[in-house]
Amino acid sequence: MTAVRDDTREPDENQEPATRTPDGLPLVVTKLFKGVVYREGDEKLWQRLMELSAQARDYVAVLGLELVLDDSEGYAFLRSHPDADTELPRLIPRRQLTFHVSLLLALLRARLAEFDQQNSETRLIMTTEQIADMVSVFLPESSNEARVLDQLSSNIKKVTELGFLRKLRGQEQTYEVARILKAYVDAQWLEEFDARLSDYHSALEGDKTPGSMAKAATT
Repeated sequence: MTAVRDDTREPDENQEPATRTPDGLPLVVTKLFKGVVYREGDEKLWQRLMELSAQARDYVAVLGLELVLDDSEGYAFLRSHPDADTELPRLIPRRQLTFHVSLLLALLRARLAEFDQQNSETRLIMTTEQIADMVSVFLPESSNEARVLDQLSSNIKKVTELGFLRKLRGQEQTYEVARILKAYVDAQWLEEFDARLSDYHSALEGDKTPGSMAKAATT
């Protein structure tokens, strides 16, 4: 009688199946799809994101997205991968910005770069008056000051909604410039900033949006 070899093995309780989703990955990815994840907003979630960053990158890459994660600045977000299949639907919509909102973002980004060069602190705090002074240099003269201030207030509100300015609690008309702005207005764009400002100024005087504005008009 021939003996039958028994290859049956007891499963190793400590070994995870290859297809098992790591604990916490669905939550991490879902939070990223809902918006920017900040370390200061949820330390526990941030720690899990750091542990699962490789898995999260692989997961969203299938959908034509890439994970932007900056541990030193403490933020992470998803954006469309530049090499993604063009036939894939865009899951992260591009947001069209008005001319003046784009100008404000550019000026805040330049101010943040200047601040980093001159200070060891990480928080750039600006009042509405300081922002107005910064922007006014590039606006044509107007006899309707109230209209200019209303427009500036509207632009600041929009930039705050986008997450690039944070209103400080208990301090009226005072904002922190969010450091994530560095990721949206990148270094290459900033290198061309002087030339763009000239273009901005010409467009403002002529009341039209220049073609070179296109890159700054979306996020």
